[in-house]
Amino acid sequence: MTKQTILVVEDDPKIRTLLRNVMEGEEYAVLEADCAKDALHAVGTSPISLITLDLHLGSDNGLELAQTIRRQSDVPIIMVTGKDDVIDRIVGLEVGADDYITKPFHIREVLARVRSVLRRTAHASRSQDDGTALSAPAERDNSAYFYFDELTAVPDRFELVDRGGADCGLTSGDFKLLTLFLERPKRILSRDQLMNLMGGVEWSPLDRTIDNQVARLRKKIERDPSDPKIIKTVRGVGYTLACDVQVFHPSDPPAKSA
Repeated sequence: MTKQTILVVEDDPKIRTLLRNVMEGEEYAVLEADCAKDALHAVGTSPISLITLDLHLGSDNGLELAQTIRRQSDVPIIMVTGKDDVIDRIVGLEVGADDYITKPFHIREVLARVRSVLRRTAHASRSQDDGTALSAPAERDNSAYFYFDELTAVPDRFELVDRGGADCGLTSGDFKLLTLFLERPKRILSRDQLMNLMGGVEWSPLDRTIDNQVARLRKKIERDPSDPKIIKTVRGVGYTLACDVQVFHPSDPPAKSA
């Protein structure tokens, strides 16, 4: 079986070595790059399964590099950011990164996120290759799932199936925010609450992180993002999930309308 290849983009040689040793210990092949030029060369010449990308690459801009990679490849990207780099994190997700890890990180978290992203992208690729829409979550595993506005969300698999049966392509950040709402339907959640639930970082009235994430999520789940009916704004406070939500288990699938 061919090994999956991880490209580690990091200008700190100690962290590169740490990540290489850990990934190779999990039977991944590993390539390294310490600058944007080398990273782009690797993406253009090697079959990369996933990239871990430090956004602070000395003189290179990690966000610009992520955007460049995304224009030429759909390879999954996990950003590595500092604890307080909230704006970089949300911008990175907006330009197409699939997940993020904050420094200092625990190596178990890195491995868990790598496995999770690889599983999601492999599943999406199989669905596209065989030309079939995603089957109902109940037919695949024992995970509970949410049904709302003709959408089906499976938190354990980071999947959101749209009204036509296709995957919506949410990032893990998108899905985390959506799950917060789905678990608290018709409750008003302040920006402060949402920020704390999303990661425990400090929030100020001038911080637009949550607003940007909600706007991004609306584009993927609302029938008309300019007139949202699922996630509504509560002026001066925050947001609320306004639609009905049903929670199902594999043995109890949602009824489909005729």
